[in-house]
Amino acid sequence: MQPQLPEPRPNADSIEYWARAAEGRLVLRRCEDCGKHHFPPRLLCPACWSDRLHWSEASGEASVYTFTVMHRAPLPEFAAHLPYVVALVDLAEGPRMMANIVGDNARGVRIGDTVRLCFEQRGEHRLPQFHRLRA
Repeated sequence: MQPQLPEPRPNADSIEYWARAAEGRLVLRRCEDCGKHHFPPRLLCPACWSDRLHWSEASGEASVYTFTVMHRAPLPEFAAHLPYVVALVDLAEGPRMMANIVGDNARGVRIGDTVRLCFEQRGEHRLPQFHRLRA
């Protein structure tokens, strides 16, 4: 039996984010004053410091900004999953987020690849991940 991977720890700023992820939806905070989306969820807009924010559903489309292939586990729980790809992806809405690239062709990832949202069940939570659209 493989050890269970660590689960997210929702806080007051991210509880809605994780609730929508449980439904298979990726949501971002969008500022009503400057119009910018941001990630991760936080109390104030990082662009203009407004607190007038609302949740907006993301398209799930992104492109790979950069990536690394992990060959050494940061924690023992990850050892059974090696090697795996960790990437920074630029969401179509603007924010950049970190996630894994998953699937059979994940290790063939290249900077600029188009990726699409998928979810990984991890305990009681669903984590946003991405898979490549072109091989």
